[in-house]
Amino acid sequence: METFKFESTENDFKNNQGYGRKKLFDFENLHPYVIILSIVFIIYLLCLVLPSGTFDRVKNENGDMVVVDDSYHTVEKDVPSIFDLFLNFQMGFVETASITFFIMFAYAFVHMLTVNGTMGAILGNIAAKLGHKTYLFVPVSMIVFGLLGATAGLYEEVYGLIPVFIGAAIALGYDAVVGGAIVFVGVATGFAAALTNPFTIGIAQGLANVPLYSGMLFRIIVFVVFEIVVIWYVTHYARKVKKDPTKSVLYGSRLVTPNHIELKEQPLLLKHKLSLLSLLFTFGMIVYSTLKLGWYIDELAALFLLMFIIVGFFSKYSLGKIMDIFIDSAKEILFGIMTIGFIQGAIITMEDSTVLDTVIHYLSSFLGESNSYVTSLGMLFAQNVINLFITGGPALAMATMPIMAPLADLAGLDRQIAIVAYQFGDGFSNMFWPTGVAVECAIMGISMIRWYKFMLPLFGIMVILQILFMIIATAMF
Repeated sequence: METFKFESTENDFKNNQGYGRKKLFDFENLHPYVIILSIVFIIYLLCLVLPSGTFDRVKNENGDMVVVDDSYHTVEKDVPSIFDLFLNFQMGFVETASITFFIMFAYAFVHMLTVNGTMGAILGNIAAKLGHKTYLFVPVSMIVFGLLGATAGLYEEVYGLIPVFIGAAIALGYDAVVGGAIVFVGVATGFAAALTNPFTIGIAQGLANVPLYSGMLFRIIVFVVFEIVVIWYVTHYARKVKKDPTKSVLYGSRLVTPNHIELKEQPLLLKHKLSLLSLLFTFGMIVYSTLKLGWYIDELAALFLLMFIIVGFFSKYSLGKIMDIFIDSAKEILFGIMTIGFIQGAIITMEDSTVLDTVIHYLSSFLGESNSYVTSLGMLFAQNVINLFITGGPALAMATMPIMAPLADLAGLDRQIAIVAYQFGDGFSNMFWPTGVAVECAIMGISMIRWYKFMLPLFGIMVILQILFMIIATAMF
């Protein structure tokens, strides 16, 4: 079988991200941090312009703080200084330490499997078995990620797998965008078109006081339709790139690939078999522990770190060698995880200046006592906008559902409509808003502009489908 190789150097990475370029403003390779800091500056200006206000909040039966409908009131404005903005960057890194180190440990585990040759051996043998059926790689993988997102609510938990699928995609003749999209678009679509996602549907239906996981038939139809669309889109793009590499959105850029993997058919050594068992065990524990044991980011981070060390011992590496591999993986992922703290810092600035509730109040007031269809589509629009400022399904649900559910009652709509609007607005826009895309592109090692070239047509289709399903839901419920 043909042997595929790919590797990158530090210079490749810097060239791709725009370091050292002569152009003062290179839109094609705009640095992700420039985009993020621009968003932060816009948010800071909003904090200066918008009036400060807040909703009253009370604890629900689960002990979560939720807003009280019709309780919005203005408060004295506390204008944040420039120093406060930079102080909030520091606080953003502190508050996101859990997710930051989770990604670092997950990436270290995958990096260890790459260094000891397990990934190369597994992917090489899979490629050999597939033969001319490599086209199955995209749909099968995306279905798996979609189901994990739709049922167990996995999202950040799969970040560590992005480099693996980028490597596999490139080795099979595609590009890095295909590998990243398999994971990112796959899990995000499932997370948005959720079936039993406990972090979105479970919380939202609880806050809206509707039966848990009701409206399942409608959700199944939504999930199937969106899965068909995203699989078709990514598969079509992958085939186009394989046939003609100049059709890649990355064509003309210095391609970044985070690891070196050589794919060829080869026998699995004992260390590979033990490492594969460790990988399967880890995947199994992720699903089981999140569903049955209540594990989340901290526990899963500990699991990845433990399995990283265990696989290192299986590979007969010394402790010093294991630590060297850890440092190397941390260097590779640092650029990506740093974006998380900056984004959170901007959100803290909005919270401290008490304009976040003002944004929610204005959007909800805009809906008013409109026609039922206008109200349902307005809810969809509002949730998409609010998701730019409030990241995380549970946080968005607790901030908006106590407002949107009564609005649905006012418009004569079933509260399921408000839940569907929240479900769509929270999930699909994560593949579009820079606050989410910046993190993923940094992990993938590609320019955000290149990602948008790939994603904009698909997101346009998603928006149309969301509108259609909101209209259908309004007629059904």
